[in-house]
Amino acid sequence: MSRPAAESSAITKFGALYHRDYRNYFLLALLGMTAESIEHVASYWVIFQSFHSPTLGGFAVISHWVPYLVFSVYTGALADRFDCRRLIQAAQGLLMLASLAWGALFLTGTLRAWHAAALLMVHGMAGVIASPPIQLIVHDIVGPEHLASAIRLNAISRYFSMLVGPAVGGALMLALGPGVALLANVLLYLPLTLYLFRMPYTGHRSQGDAPRPASRFSLAQARRILAEVRSEPRIIQMIVLAGATSFFVGTAFQAQMPEYAHHHGSDEPDVWYSVLFSANAAGAVIGAVILESVAVLQGGARAAIVCAAIWGAVMAIFPLAHGYAAAVTLLVLAGIFNIAFTSIAQALVQILAPPNLRGRVVGLFNTSMLGLRAGSGVTVGVLGAVIGVELSLTLSAVAVVLVALGLLAAGALQRQ
Repeated sequence: MSRPAAESSAITKFGALYHRDYRNYFLLALLGMTAESIEHVASYWVIFQSFHSPTLGGFAVISHWVPYLVFSVYTGALADRFDCRRLIQAAQGLLMLASLAWGALFLTGTLRAWHAAALLMVHGMAGVIASPPIQLIVHDIVGPEHLASAIRLNAISRYFSMLVGPAVGGALMLALGPGVALLANVLLYLPLTLYLFRMPYTGHRSQGDAPRPASRFSLAQARRILAEVRSEPRIIQMIVLAGATSFFVGTAFQAQMPEYAHHHGSDEPDVWYSVLFSANAAGAVIGAVILESVAVLQGGARAAIVCAAIWGAVMAIFPLAHGYAAAVTLLVLAGIFNIAFTSIAQALVQILAPPNLRGRVVGLFNTSMLGLRAGSGVTVGVLGAVIGVELSLTLSAVAVVLVALGLLAAGALQRQ
């Protein structure tokens, strides 16, 4: 082994943290994602207490994720063309606006169902605007060598915020009430927004910063991009896998978490609700740390599919669990396998995508991984209003397992 290769191998573990600018970004993004988590915890609880409607919980998921379904390819094209720092700042502004509006509605007691849907749409638009530029700017900072590490570390940051957010959000709701807590929450978005003014990366430095041609939004564009990457079966596999896991289960079970907590005897935003809400995030943090620490576990497309199948099986069992200990354990395990397959899939897609189309391919992947979560609002939430949220989640998770097994079978046939 050559000396450069040996040195590269030596810094594989948590390699992205060797970049100073990435360390700064990582810490400030963590603050912003914690603010998002606090907002979710507070808003989901108030929606549940105000309306007691699984259907509204399902619609909340739909209204939040539809922007990803409709606009991900377009915002990926924007990330290919424009300074990614400015796109992220625009998204941060929308998030601050949403928190301010939630706070005002909570304080005045004027919350209506359409308010909740509209604000979740604003939150969804902020997310879809920020997602491709975040991925491009991180790639710009660390390069392809440490991209997979950066994706896992970003996931640690995101899920750690989901772990801390419920605890902080629950404490703030108990101490201040949801309205004041969300008004104060706006301050957590500011550090990253301001830091981006001095950050030297645009998302395009590795390709030069020349202006990109303008892109028009159309569904045909998504089909053209899919045709461009069809020669790389791993990209197609990861897009299908991400779409199946998102459409059938996604994050809809988080929006229904007050209902699951209620079934376990918790009717207040207490420590038990916060623990249940946080367990999946805790598992994701544990899983990401394990993947970063043990290089042999950093697999390829087949590993991602197997982990997705196991995740689906665990999620199918979760609603049937009796008692908090079993429920929390299953959610932690689900978090471990979830971060495994999502981080592998995202890294593969971003590394294998043609450089001149990277933003748009990332946008197409986000359409599948994030946009199709709108479907889980139907498969788990709306269907749950008919047959119960426990059975709807179990059936939806079984569908994920079947799709994963189908991908494994198709891959085996291709290798023959």
